[in-house]
Amino acid sequence: MTIQPSTTLRKARHVNRKHWALVAAATVLPLAASTGTAVAAPSDATPAPSAACTYTPAVPADNFKGIPVFDARKAAQPYRATLRTNQGAITFEALTDKAPCTTFSFRFLAEHDYFDRTHCHRLTTQRIYVLQCGDPTGTGSGGPGYSFPDENLTGATYPAGTVAMANAGPNTNGSQFFFVWKDTKLSPAYTPFGRITAGLDVLQKIAAAGEDDQNNPGDGFPNVPVNIRQVKISKR
Repeated sequence: MTIQPSTTLRKARHVNRKHWALVAAATVLPLAASTGTAVAAPSDATPAPSAACTYTPAVPADNFKGIPVFDARKAAQPYRATLRTNQGAITFEALTDKAPCTTFSFRFLAEHDYFDRTHCHRLTTQRIYVLQCGDPTGTGSGGPGYSFPDENLTGATYPAGTVAMANAGPNTNGSQFFFVWKDTKLSPAYTPFGRITAGLDVLQKIAAAGEDDQNNPGDGFPNVPVNIRQVKISKR
């Protein structure tokens, strides 16, 4: 598979596992329209389920933890996620009001230890500036056994500190996500679902060490291994 530099991020549908590749050309990924965002209801009301929050069985099913059942009340609860890595802790606030389906899935996986003892498999240092994680196989082709629709895409931008979903095309979100460590221009095709509140310096330290260019110049496996030891969810 030819890996082309691009302003898009996608999970590889098929990948040589030696290369942890995550690829795509801009010409094959059209802009994805937003599926709509659900807004948390006032605390004295029962939130209505969002039609967008449907988790559909999908392959692969690596380290399978089950398929979440969307709970609108729980999805509306704000939370912080702290990723404890061997390079330092990274904390972000989940955008539960803007991407409830995505943040509910991330919390489900984190609470089932899905991300624990995994590593971040891709770092980019040219054109786009991201660290990609969330694949228990460490190859760029892994997934949780389900997919769900895009959210929060209207007017989406990707400044430093953004946490967003990687995908294999519109409405194919799974477990893979990326941290933006430097302001990055991407098409609004990747659901932003978090904002880093601590640990951006950790990401910048990882980025400063570079990557091995195995996918393309400026795109490869981090030179400094990034191992996620635990993801802890706490109330905001």
